[in-house]
Amino acid sequence: MENRKGFRLTPRFAGVIIAALIVLAVAATSFFSVDQTENAVVLRFGRYVRTVGPGLQTKLPLGIEKNYNVETAVVKTLSFGYRGTDLYGTALSGAYTTPDESMMLTGDLNIVDVEWIVQYRISDPRKYLFSIEDKETTIRDISQSVMNQLVGDLPILAVMTSERTNIEYDAQRQMQEIFDRYDSGIEIVAVKLQNIMPPEGEVQDAFEDVNKAIQDMNTLINEGKQYYNQEIPSAEGEADKIISEAQGYAAERVNMALGDTARFIAVRNEYEKDKETTAMRLYIETMEDVLESESGEITLIDKTLENYLPLQMIGGSV
Repeated sequence: MENRKGFRLTPRFAGVIIAALIVLAVAATSFFSVDQTENAVVLRFGRYVRTVGPGLQTKLPLGIEKNYNVETAVVKTLSFGYRGTDLYGTALSGAYTTPDESMMLTGDLNIVDVEWIVQYRISDPRKYLFSIEDKETTIRDISQSVMNQLVGDLPILAVMTSERTNIEYDAQRQMQEIFDRYDSGIEIVAVKLQNIMPPEGEVQDAFEDVNKAIQDMNTLINEGKQYYNQEIPSAEGEADKIISEAQGYAAERVNMALGDTARFIAVRNEYEKDKETTAMRLYIETMEDVLESESGEITLIDKTLENYLPLQMIGGSV
């Protein structure tokens, strides 16, 4: 063949061009890049061959092997009951609600609006690609099923207050068990409850009144505990003081009684040694106590107590 300028395309030259194109095609389809946050699953004629990590990787060219890159180091987030307007759709600010996901029936037959998020990552790229067809829909369905079951087993006040942490823990555990049974290659990182509230209107107003009453009750309980903590130590200290004084008084009286007893025993022992002398001494001491008045005057009375002797000056005073 000859062109207008006299250039002749020979079969040999055409073969070189075709060979060069084949080489380029082979080179272009023999290498692929895997990001630091990814792993790649390689298939050969549609059958799984291997999983490779980050970096520049090779494969058989011309479509013999194909690679599918999967983000394995990225924690993804799905929101339930609302959709955010931010990049990830999880921010509460400016979000719009999805009541079909959030409306639930509690164990005491009340309706509650529950919003939550699920954070997950891909732990096994091969299972993730081939075990589940519609991945996000499956995650959403399982999460909603588990959350409805947990909320349906509890009264509404427990869901809104004391059981939030337990619901998050149980939801993460049960979701992980289901995904493991499905060989999904999905790891649930966290389940976090967001807003939990009764439906808008009279029901919500009533619950706000209940919450206010609960807060007032807790305030009074705290005030009572504070007063208790102030008064009980003071009362205990006063009680300890009274007990200590009583114990001291008891010890004093016991010691006095022991002393009196010891003196009595000593006197009795002396009396046993010389009864007559001791009896005379005791008689004299007793008569001194009886006859001696505060003014020092002595009055003599006869032994029949019928008369007394007018000896008022017997003490010797003039």
